[in-house]
Amino acid sequence: MPASLWPLVMYLVVFALNAAVPGRWVDGYMTNPATGAKLRYHLNGLVVLFLSVGLWALACWQGLLAWNAFYVHRWELVIGACVTGLVASAAIVLPAKPVEGSNVLKDLFLGRIEQPQLWGGRVDAKMYLYLVGAVILELNLLSFAAHHLTLHRDDPNPGVFLYGGLFSFFLCEYLFFEEVHLYTYDFVAERVGFKLTWGCLVFYPYFYGVGLWALAEQPNPHLPAAVPPLFALVFFIGWAFARGANLQKFWFKRDPQKKAFGFITPVALEGRVLVSGFWGLSRHVNYLGAVDGDSAGPLAWLLHRLAAMALPAVLRGALHPTSAR
Repeated sequence: MPASLWPLVMYLVVFALNAAVPGRWVDGYMTNPATGAKLRYHLNGLVVLFLSVGLWALACWQGLLAWNAFYVHRWELVIGACVTGLVASAAIVLPAKPVEGSNVLKDLFLGRIEQPQLWGGRVDAKMYLYLVGAVILELNLLSFAAHHLTLHRDDPNPGVFLYGGLFSFFLCEYLFFEEVHLYTYDFVAERVGFKLTWGCLVFYPYFYGVGLWALAEQPNPHLPAAVPPLFALVFFIGWAFARGANLQKFWFKRDPQKKAFGFITPVALEGRVLVSGFWGLSRHVNYLGAVDGDSAGPLAWLLHRLAAMALPAVLRGALHPTSAR
């Protein structure tokens, strides 16, 4: 099978697991316009992630797939995912009723259907898209790290494992807090079109780990021991803001009188817009946290590249000052 078809196989496998694996049933924030009842959601993302990683590891262990195959064939996978994402975007948008006052291009980008679900919520399009993006991103992280080990087994770069580890933590805790995301803007206001479909099938799994595209083949730069913990600290500070803000909003929407974390009293404009706690710091403090946390990996990559360029010149100047002039 050509590597360009592997993304399609992964999309189908995750879809099947999402539909078949038992999970929690919860009521979401949105309502069914036909019945007025809260939409129901079947949540099993973290289990599906672990099962998917297990299936990948089993395939590699049995020799059906090389551990570093997703790195070796990364461009074919991106091309296949891109084509599949475009087809899927058109397939979910074009058959649906056009949005009043919109046009085809706008509908293709933003979508027409607000809350597409199958089998009474057993598979929700938005939850599935976020889940499949997370699963493939995790498999890419693992495969890229495996490629690094094949090249530098005796002296691996700790930054590769820090990068992969931080993103793996992000993916696991994201799926652990699956229910929280039912109360975010994506579920409240957005429709399913190219933005969400292509974004989750292509951009999310293949761009979020872009730092490892550059680091996977690089040797250990032997940076000071304090550097990896520093980047981990940057990541977790950002994570604390992003997760804390989203949890505060989640609890507020579930119970407007409940104190967040047991001590943050909810204060809201017109009873709707939070202006206390994390949300008293800025309007989109969760985005600030996400940008801060997500920057830790690229910062590690950037420092590696700067070290690779600058250290030889510095050492040459220190050891042979006349030749450096």
